[in-house]
Amino acid sequence: MPLERLPPIAALHSYTDLAQTEVLDVLFEPSPAIHATLLPVIRTAIYTSYPDLIDVCQIRLLALAAKSAETEPHPVLLSVLGSHPRLGEKNIESAQSVAEQANIQGGSEEELATLNREYEEAFPGLRYVVFVNGRERPEIMEDMRMRIERSNYSMEVDAALQAMCDIAKARASKLPEDTNRKQSNGH
Repeated sequence: MPLERLPPIAALHSYTDLAQTEVLDVLFEPSPAIHATLLPVIRTAIYTSYPDLIDVCQIRLLALAAKSAETEPHPVLLSVLGSHPRLGEKNIESAQSVAEQANIQGGSEEELATLNREYEEAFPGLRYVVFVNGRERPEIMEDMRMRIERSNYSMEVDAALQAMCDIAKARASKLPEDTNRKQSNGH
């Protein structure tokens, strides 16, 4: 069950691994690769806001992307980017992703599935990630086509990481911090 409140940001670094992992799962998606990559970001600094934390997470993810070659992307990077569900996928585990994709439901599922396949053929190992942000299916599909036609792998990685962090910031803005939760016991 997703968190209903975020732990106080100033104390997050002192919380248990489980509590920190729960926060990453809510902000990003449940993913061992995200946990391994971003738990050190939480543990090693005290942040003043969740957007500040997410900015540092983005820097860490971009550093991981910089270690990737276009011909052979870093496997951890691929796992991080693959943690987001495919656009329009039927069996989405994340309640946040289901809600975020609500505006793109309906219409031709075949067309969206075809675009997902084209995207993944154009960018092997990647999954199309976009900050839906209330946009409807035609606009999202046009963005997807544009990104496929642009055919630039490194720009696509950057766009996907930016989208992941934009999504995380939007999720954080919807969850209040639990000002009564001072302990580092994880609950």
